[in-house]
Amino acid sequence: MRGFFPDALVENYESLVPAMTNDPKDRHVLAAAVRSRAELIVTSNQKDFPTTALKPYDVAVRSPDDFLLDQLDLDPSTVVRIAEEVVADMRNPTITWNGYLEGLARAGLPLFATELEKRTAGVG
Repeated sequence: MRGFFPDALVENYESLVPAMTNDPKDRHVLAAAVRSRAELIVTSNQKDFPTTALKPYDVAVRSPDDFLLDQLDLDPSTVVRIAEEVVADMRNPTITWNGYLEGLARAGLPLFATELEKRTAGVG
């Protein structure tokens, strides 16, 4: 991950962990978000990040499905273009557009897959 996102590594967050009040197994995640001044945590595990634990730090939590729907609403042409590039770049095995959408749905992104399909009717 560091090769693709060199700024993704958060350091020096450990001292914040004890002050976090979310699920003990995920306190490091919130501490890293606070240290990096992130506004959003994207996770399928929202139950471990209650609003009461996030609010003091002005951090929100969204599911991956909702996050991608937000991105699609904010910049539909870019999201569609990137999705089309992903499908075009798939090798070994190749994948169809419909296969890609089905894979997104199986991966826990059913709302995003449905909305992407609506916005790209006729691509597949």
